[in-house]
Amino acid sequence: QVQLVESGGDLVQAGGSLRLSCAASGSIVTINAMGWYRQAPGKQRELVAGFTSGGSTNYASSVKGRFTISRDNAKNTVYLQMNSLKPEDTAVYYCNARITTPQATGVDMRLYWGQGTQVTVSS
Repeated sequence: QVQLVESGGDLVQAGGSLRLSCAASGSIVTINAMGWYRQAPGKQRELVAGFTSGGSTNYASSVKGRFTISRDNAKNTVYLQMNSLKPEDTAVYYCNARITTPQATGVDMRLYWGQGTQVTVSS
């Protein structure tokens, strides 16, 4: 069974920084893509930043230049460094990953989500 566990969410003042971590654990063959989404109250979940299966990165326009996604493949962990935080960055941040796992008759690839970590930016 695969688990994604996020950490690093906190209350921070505007202009501050936070670093989120998401570690994948379990029986994993490969991690094909990993990324961060967020959902603010009353809004839809949106992509913040992600790695594609080809290894390239993409960012929401609202966070470009302020947020940086990185990964440690040896630890199956993805990070989100968030600088110059704004009140509008307040949301629950979710990690997701497309992961291939071994099965009795081959492999299975599906999308997994973490439980979310709260980021609150005060003005």
